[in-house]
Amino acid sequence: MDPFNLGRGSVVLLGGAIAIGVAGGCAKAPSGPPPVADVQVVAVEQRDVPVVHEWVGTLDGSVDAKIRAQVSGYLVKQDYKEGAAVKKGDVLFEIDPRPFAAALAAANGLLAQAKAQLGKAELDVARDTPLAQEKAISQQEMDDAVQGRLAAQAQVQSAQAGVDQAELNLGFTHVSSPIDGIAGLISAQIGDLVGPATGILTTVSDVDPIKAIFPVSEQAYLERIIAKDFAETAEQATSGVEFDLILSDGSVYPKKGRFFAIDNQVNANTGTLQVVAVFPNPNGVLRAGQFAKVRTVVSVEKGALVVPQRALTELQGGYQLATVDASNHTHILTVKLGQVVGSQIVVESGLHPGDRVVVDGIQKIIEGAEVHPVPFAAAETPK
Repeated sequence: MDPFNLGRGSVVLLGGAIAIGVAGGCAKAPSGPPPVADVQVVAVEQRDVPVVHEWVGTLDGSVDAKIRAQVSGYLVKQDYKEGAAVKKGDVLFEIDPRPFAAALAAANGLLAQAKAQLGKAELDVARDTPLAQEKAISQQEMDDAVQGRLAAQAQVQSAQAGVDQAELNLGFTHVSSPIDGIAGLISAQIGDLVGPATGILTTVSDVDPIKAIFPVSEQAYLERIIAKDFAETAEQATSGVEFDLILSDGSVYPKKGRFFAIDNQVNANTGTLQVVAVFPNPNGVLRAGQFAKVRTVVSVEKGALVVPQRALTELQGGYQLATVDASNHTHILTVKLGQVVGSQIVVESGLHPGDRVVVDGIQKIIEGAEVHPVPFAAAETPK
């Protein structure tokens, strides 16, 4: 039979065989179990954790001297550079001294007149005393002479006081700094009429050391007192406490602060007490009026359980994380958090020491799923 001369039936059989082969080639292979995912895990660490509190405070000079004019007159000179350091006694401003020099000259004239009157009264007493003893003059005349001398002495004292006041007023035309510190900006102009009622000319602040004033809650204050077994004074309760200062740019001031004082009453509106810490400021970097955070360790939490903050997921006001059990199956837990410690955080409930916590990707984890745990530290180590 000619192999190329197939009948109709053979063609049909061949076509069916091809169709069956094509259909068999398109069939899906049976599916197997999904691959086990790699997850990075870290063991829950148990260690002593310092409990740190922070407060927002305001910096203030140890002394802020408000410089005012003590006599009225026209401002004629400014003797300091604004923002510069000044010493106690340095002249900051000068007021026109001419009216006060004239007043001093007039006061000296009155003093000279009073002294002349006193000299005459003393001569009268010296002359009348022997005459009164010899009964050459009446006792009344003698008494008049003595009283005249006393009145002249009082006039001299009064005139001397006038001179002293005039000298003092003349001295007040040189407005000087009462302390060492940093002088502020001037609030008046040369040529202005200044005086005791015209306000502050400038401020000189002693900023070494500088004060950090911050409010502490009544509860935190009591916790500290109780921790010190009801210490008798605030100084005893805060003995040995050191403070850190965190500036507005997030940097930590390199010098430690110490407790200085605490207010004598609680603010009824806020329920807080004002606390003052002092920080060394030899270079004048810190200035009065700055805002900064004050931080200190208030206690130590023994045996706290800590995990990386990146392991947590916030859900409806709570926090969750995932653990991997001994059979490498995952469990999603709701936990209660405590103190933040750098990049880690204390877990107050929901975990046990040694539990393996998933560091990343809790959103992709299903409860009870099998995973392949990879140590977090090994995964982060560069190759």
